[in-house]
Amino acid sequence: MTELEFKKLRKRIGVSQGKLGEMLGVHTRTIQNWEKGTVIPESKRALLCKLESDFNLNKKPVSGLDIDEDEYRGNNIVGKPMIPIGAVAGFTTSGDYSVRYEDCERYVVPEFDKYNYEFLIRLSGSSMYPKYSNGDILACCEVETILFFQWGKIYVIDSSQGALVKRVYEDIDNPDNVILVSENKEKYPPFAIPKSDIRRLFIVLGVIRVE
Repeated sequence: MTELEFKKLRKRIGVSQGKLGEMLGVHTRTIQNWEKGTVIPESKRALLCKLESDFNLNKKPVSGLDIDEDEYRGNNIVGKPMIPIGAVAGFTTSGDYSVRYEDCERYVVPEFDKYNYEFLIRLSGSSMYPKYSNGDILACCEVETILFFQWGKIYVIDSSQGALVKRVYEDIDNPDNVILVSENKEKYPPFAIPKSDIRRLFIVLGVIRVE
């Protein structure tokens, strides 16, 4: 069993790394190592097969939802992780940081599926009002090339100042900077930050608002 096959099996069973570790009698770190390619002992392979067999026997179809089979955890629907905005810098699916996909609450938003978003965050503050309000939920996707911007688009920016949700514009006077602009300009005037201060970059693809 390859590391990819093992990870897919865990997701089919529908448990976190920690929960699977409990079921197999091993530490969470052991599960993480198996997903990175460490050899799985034969005794644990046999138990894994039994767990998957039991899962397949007990699995019931869920109707009325147009989502992939990978979006199921047994009888529970799996969606995208909701992470704290302050944890943007540490968010990862690899288990190497403090905030992991497996540890987050998950939500299914079918309207966003076509955009291939990676996670959700809940906005805090009024700097992006009236475009976004305090408590709005934003769907985000990481931009692999950090210095590639669509000018005027809204991004979540991981910088030394923390996680910022702003529109990004070109700094005509200094090509080494970008200008970050709030929607609420009277209270939060635009400001420049060096491109080198941007550690990670996520584009906002959609918003959910509860009135």
